[in-house]
Amino acid sequence: MHKENIVTAGAELATAKKALIMIHGRGASAEDILGLSGLLNVADYALLAPQATNHSWYPQSFLAPPAQNEPWLSSALDILKKLVANIQEEGIRQEDIYFLGFSQGACLTLEFITRNAGKYGGAVAFTGGLIGDKIYPENYQGTFEGTPVFIGTSNPDFHVPVERVKDTTRILKSMGAAVTERIYDNMGHTIIRDEIDLANELVFR
Repeated sequence: MHKENIVTAGAELATAKKALIMIHGRGASAEDILGLSGLLNVADYALLAPQATNHSWYPQSFLAPPAQNEPWLSSALDILKKLVANIQEEGIRQEDIYFLGFSQGACLTLEFITRNAGKYGGAVAFTGGLIGDKIYPENYQGTFEGTPVFIGTSNPDFHVPVERVKDTTRILKSMGAAVTERIYDNMGHTIIRDEIDLANELVFR
């Protein structure tokens, strides 16, 4: 399963007041996603990017039945749960922990925070949605207590159907998240400047 391999940057975790967990996409690396930090208002954050074994968090599409992505999906979620616990052990409160992911990493970000809903600093999902062949509401409980969440995606996107993004937004809003969703026509499977600006404005403020 996934080995604990956390690449760090930014402020020292022991002295920082905020932490950002950055989750890379399929075929990418922790260093890749950390490269986005220079565009974000996170200069004083501790930055932590877990590295997926073989550069993939789970083997199939995020739209596959969850069993087809096991045991890798559960292993990836466990890595994040341990990382959040470690950050809190260093004295950073849950409400000062932030998340950001792209593509497969955005799906994992959304799945993790919705399975572990609470008051977080905020979350950014660049092209992603909740994981599964359908939405499994029984997996999600708790309240986000107004946690700001930004979700951006393209219409169309080859990997992430717009309807799944909209369904994800509805679930998060029903659980008390302050979700801002942006759907960009023909953006492609990438991250654009407007998304970065909105992430800074709404989450890393």
